[in-house]
Amino acid sequence: MTPIHVIGGGLAGSEAAWQIARRGIPVVLHEMRPVRATDAHRTDGLAELVCSNSFRSDDADHNAVGLLHAELRRAGSLIMASGDANQVPAGSALAVDRDGFSAAVTRALEGHPLIEIRREEIAGLPPADWDSVVVATGPLTSPALSQAILARTGEDSLAFFDAIAPIVHFDSIDMDVAWFQSRYDKVGPGGTGKDYINCPLDKAQYEAFIDALLAGDKTEFRDWEANTPYFDGCLPIEVMAERGRETLRHGPMKPMGLTNAHSPSVKPYAVVQLRQDNALGTLYNIVGFQTKLRYGAQAEIFRMIPGLEHAEFARLGGLHRNTFLNSPKLLDATLRLKAESRLRFAGQITGCEGYVESAAIGCLAGLFAVQERLGRPLTPPPATTAMGALLAHITGGHIARDHDGGGPRSFQPMNVNFGLFPPVEAPERSTDGKRLRGADKARARKLALTARARADFDAWMTALALEPASA
Repeated sequence: MTPIHVIGGGLAGSEAAWQIARRGIPVVLHEMRPVRATDAHRTDGLAELVCSNSFRSDDADHNAVGLLHAELRRAGSLIMASGDANQVPAGSALAVDRDGFSAAVTRALEGHPLIEIRREEIAGLPPADWDSVVVATGPLTSPALSQAILARTGEDSLAFFDAIAPIVHFDSIDMDVAWFQSRYDKVGPGGTGKDYINCPLDKAQYEAFIDALLAGDKTEFRDWEANTPYFDGCLPIEVMAERGRETLRHGPMKPMGLTNAHSPSVKPYAVVQLRQDNALGTLYNIVGFQTKLRYGAQAEIFRMIPGLEHAEFARLGGLHRNTFLNSPKLLDATLRLKAESRLRFAGQITGCEGYVESAAIGCLAGLFAVQERLGRPLTPPPATTAMGALLAHITGGHIARDHDGGGPRSFQPMNVNFGLFPPVEAPERSTDGKRLRGADKARARKLALTARARADFDAWMTALALEPASA
C-alpha cells in the first residue's frame, strides 16, 4: 500500500503517524531535527515538550481539556498513553516527566513495523507523487516550507509569541520558607494534595517584585517581529505585570486555597507556585512564569522570591515566534488545504493551542487520512465532542462581518473550552428537588456537556469501524 507521509515529529505529527500505522497503513514520518535545529528544541526526540510539562486538567467530568484527554484515550492515543506512563504529581492536572515522555513516544514510533522515520528537512512543498500528506510542522515550521505553503495559498501567515517558563533545581529551594500544598488540597492523578511548592510573598515583597519585573532587561524584538501579538494563554509574566500591578496577584500568583505551613495564621499576599517537572522530583518549573526577560535579569529577579533566594536554574525562560494558518479560510472540514487537497494540516499550525489540543488535531488528521486511503466517507466527529468542537473552531464557526468581506473574523489560536460546544439541556434542580444556583448550576451544566460528549464520541468511533484487530 502507498504510504501516507507525515511531516513533523512533534505531538501532532507523532499522534497522526501512530493513528495511521495502527490501522495497517504504512507511514513515512519526516522530522528535520537534528539535521536542522529550532530555537526552542534542545533534543532530537520526537514529541519533545518545549514549554510547560503539564497536559492540564485530567477531570473529564467538569473540564474541557480533561474531556479531550478521555477522547484521546478512547481513540488509542500514543500521546496520552505515553503521558499516563510518565506522569508526575501535579494536583488535579496531568503533568509528565518531559524526557521520559518524549523517549516513550520515540521508542513506540521507532519500533512500529509500518513507520519509517526519516531525519530530513522538507524544504518546500512535498513531491507531487506524495498523494496524501499530513503537515504537522508546528509553530516552528522551517522558513522554506512555510514560504512554500504560503505561496500556494496566496495568504500571509499569522504569528504570535510563546514564552517559556524557567526550571529550578529542587535542592536549591529553601523549604524552611516554601511548603508543599496543592491549591485547596486538591488530589489529582498520581497526586497527594501536596503536589506544588509554594513560595509566599507579603505586600512589600510583592510590590518590590512587580517593580523589578517592570524595570527588568527584556528581549528586544527584531523589526519583522515588532507587530506580532502574544497568545493570551501564554503571556510573559512581565507583560501581565504591565497590564496592572494586581494582575499577577489575581493570576499565577494568586494566594487563594493555600495556607503557609510555616505560619498558618498569616495569609500570604501573593504566592509563587512550582510544579514538579521530572519523575525524579529533582526539577520544578515556576508555574505561569513564562518570560522574555534576559537571562541575567531572570536570575536576579526570580531570586527575589522568598524560598528562591539561592535558586539554581536548570533552564531559564525564553521566547519563540509561532506561526499558524488562517485555517477557517484555507482548510476544509477535514483539515485539507482547499488549494491542494493532498495536503492536510494538523497541530498548532492550524490554530489550536496547547499540547493536548495539538495531539487531538493530529489524531483527527490521521483518522481522516486513513478514511480517505481506505475509500471511506470522511466523517468528522460531532461538534458536541471536544475534538469536534475544537475542529469546528479551526475550520469554521466564526462570525462574519460586512467589513470582513464575508470572511472569518480575526482568527486566533484557541485552547479547547466549553464555550466552543453547542448548548446542552442541564438539570435545573438537584436530586432532592432544590433549584441549582451558582457553582452547583455550573457543575451540572459541565457534567451534562461531558456526558453528552463522551456518548457521542464513543458512537462516532464505533461507527468509523477503524479499530485495529488487536484493539
